[in-house]
Amino acid sequence: MTIENTGSGSTPTAAASGTWRLGDRTVNRIGFGAMRLPGMPWDEKPRDRADAIAVLRRAVELGVNHIDTAAFYFLPTRSANELISTALQPYPDDLVIATKVGPGPSPDGGLEFARPDRLRAQVEENIRQLGLDHLELVNLRWGAGLSKEPGSVAEHFGALAELREAGLIRHLGVSNITPEQLTEAMEIAPVVCVQNRYGLTERQDETLVEMCAGHGIAFVPFFTVAPSIPGATPHGGGPDTTGEAEIAQVAKAHGATPAQIRLAWTLHHGRHILVIPGTGDIAHLEENIAAGGIRLSADELALLDGIAATG
Repeated sequence: MTIENTGSGSTPTAAASGTWRLGDRTVNRIGFGAMRLPGMPWDEKPRDRADAIAVLRRAVELGVNHIDTAAFYFLPTRSANELISTALQPYPDDLVIATKVGPGPSPDGGLEFARPDRLRAQVEENIRQLGLDHLELVNLRWGAGLSKEPGSVAEHFGALAELREAGLIRHLGVSNITPEQLTEAMEIAPVVCVQNRYGLTERQDETLVEMCAGHGIAFVPFFTVAPSIPGATPHGGGPDTTGEAEIAQVAKAHGATPAQIRLAWTLHHGRHILVIPGTGDIAHLEENIAAGGIRLSADELALLDGIAATG
């Protein structure tokens, strides 16, 4: 595999991906998304607790210092926040744990979107579950499911801004939003990151990526590696085969996997882009982190950039 390794051992570390800022904190550009840690609703059984804890500890060993989570990442017998707290306390000084609020448990056991006056309770629940005295970064997760919704975010984001002033939150971000909603949020309080769906074969939010670059805001895409999550994609839940041949060609040249090439392309697309691939498997974790050291040539980038026009 064609990589740069800045670690002391043979396994590449997250430092090879470079760094960017989340507010006043500097993090490696490859982080970790905790959504998959408990297991997914369609899995036959929850993730083994010991395996999930081992993945988290290995991620930190390999230089991951940005973990994305949420209190609504849970199954009846597992929660991402509880696993993070169990695995990583006392937390490393350089670790930034980002969480999201907006969706919350509904009486029927599903999720419902919280009113602005319920966001404090969600923030406090994340604080309790993670064993912290405040949250470093909270994203307002907007919209139902994975569909962005129009309308004003001012009332909800304003409620989070008040919690920031009260010291419960240090930094704020927004997720699943439009450029207009980002502008609205920035008028209320500083925004340090945007989390939207984005990747090699799904570039609908290119304008937002460029807008974040112009403002020095971190852009943190989700589902960069896994565009075929059931029920969560514009491809109807099946595999996204757009550009499959081109991706395979580049992967072969680097001795890499298609997933690693997707991550590498995303990181090449802007210094302000941070990726948060999630997994419950240590081997996949190490592959994801190694992708931060893959250096794509200008010809390879041109080949991959051309995929969207045919997708």
